[in-house]
Amino acid sequence: MIDKLENLEEKYEELNKLMTDPAVLNNPQELQKYAKQQSELEDIVIVFRQYKKIVAELEDSKAMLEEKLDEDMEEMVKAEIHDLTEQKIKLEEQLTVLLLPKDPNDNKNVIMEIRAGTGGDEAGLFAADLYRMYTRYAEMQGWKTELMNSNYTDVGGFKEVTFMIEGKGAYSRLKFEGGVHRVQRVPATEASGRIHTSAATVAVLPEAEEVEVEINMNDLRIDVFCSSGPGGQSVNTTQSAVRVTHLPTGLVVSCQDEKSQQMNKEKAIKVLRSRLLEKYQNEQHGELDAQRKGMIGSGDRSERIRTYNYPQGRVSDHRINLTLHKLDQIMDGNLDELIEALVMTHQAEKLKAMA
Repeated sequence: MIDKLENLEEKYEELNKLMTDPAVLNNPQELQKYAKQQSELEDIVIVFRQYKKIVAELEDSKAMLEEKLDEDMEEMVKAEIHDLTEQKIKLEEQLTVLLLPKDPNDNKNVIMEIRAGTGGDEAGLFAADLYRMYTRYAEMQGWKTELMNSNYTDVGGFKEVTFMIEGKGAYSRLKFEGGVHRVQRVPATEASGRIHTSAATVAVLPEAEEVEVEINMNDLRIDVFCSSGPGGQSVNTTQSAVRVTHLPTGLVVSCQDEKSQQMNKEKAIKVLRSRLLEKYQNEQHGELDAQRKGMIGSGDRSERIRTYNYPQGRVSDHRINLTLHKLDQIMDGNLDELIEALVMTHQAEKLKAMA
């Protein structure tokens, strides 16, 4: 493991030198490529350097024990050795995780799609709650969000909403959010106080770069129409909304939130590119788009990865049997505890597979 880490550190230093080379500085594409490679190595190099520092301090402390020390000094050195040994073990565990095979999409931005499932208006309101939850989480992480497309219900919820989250490691943190989310609560319109169960589906797509998925404009059919807003109210009377159909695959993307037809078209093509990337990657792995179908499901209440129970104030993730009685905090975007548990479980499974 040490040899591999030293090789990665050498590569990191080589990239540092390349990024100060005038020839590279004058070539934006090369500079971007090297900066991306360096960024991917940065975390592991920082931890490895901490590890080497701790190992050196540990060796110095052990060497001190071999000298003649008074009783108090000997106890102090032994305590230091104990602390340094614990730090060394923790850093070794960190490095083992950092050396696990990387998901090539982990550092990418994310395109999220939320759709109301079964439950009528209440499902649409829950879809809006999930949208707020994820945008609040992104804000806490210092990430940027951009609305791509929205289709409102008559009561102010969403039939569907598509948005982008831009930030380092966004996909690595949000990729486990894909699936059917179920809510149990008393709707505001329910006079008898009866608890209703509704569902919304979430799909998480890594943003595709143009170099990864080249779209032939001749393969697209582009239709324009008038956009509509909350409650079906007309937003404008010009045909600014855009529907893009990728003829070879049949994938369809609509965007209507911008006033400009051109901007809606650009956003729709960006979403289409990400859907195509996911489709091609799944086909390469022999999954034939099973991952996205697994995320979307049918929107039925019985297919769920997580339940949000309002009367009990709890959130349960059924994949890892985790229940947290922090519903208000989670709905306000405090997702780290849930996400960390999912990431740790995924890492444990990868470690088990390697072993």
